[in-house]
Amino acid sequence: MTSELLERALVEEATKKSGLIWVRAASADDAGSPAVPARALWHVWHEGAAYVVGDGPGEQPLPGLADGGDAVVTVRSKDKGGRIVSWPARVAELTPGTPEWEGAVAELKGKRLNALDGEAMPERWRRECRVLRLEPRGGTVPLPSDSQAAPPPPSPAVTRRPIPAALPRLLRRKRR
Repeated sequence: MTSELLERALVEEATKKSGLIWVRAASADDAGSPAVPARALWHVWHEGAAYVVGDGPGEQPLPGLADGGDAVVTVRSKDKGGRIVSWPARVAELTPGTPEWEGAVAELKGKRLNALDGEAMPERWRRECRVLRLEPRGGTVPLPSDSQAAPPPPSPAVTRRPIPAALPRLLRRKRR
């Protein structure tokens, strides 16, 4: 009983303090490689679970996370960036307009950085996004032993132009 409480406290404290969690949908057997790699997501810890918002224009993608499904959440240290704990989660999609949705969105809104629409953001989330609750179930799972590195997902983002030819010389001159 004591170890369960300690694991729950570790999950809660680590997830609260981390600004970023790595989430992947659990595969059917969870023994082989996952179909969808883990994705870094910003979140908020509220009422015993991690909440994320996404799958809408200008928001983070939530690939493979389905209502009623399972996920594995890996929490990193905010200071050092190393892995602290991994925990299994039950995914639940919140229905817009419910008290639980309103409470989660109020918390998420306070943590959302660089939103273009400011006060209209919750209404946009209601129309175009999904708000998911990642509720811990059980204890912790062993941390992955490999690097978990994956190629970056395709993106329309590109470098606008090559760096100027003189830049390396200018940088070398500054060091002297």
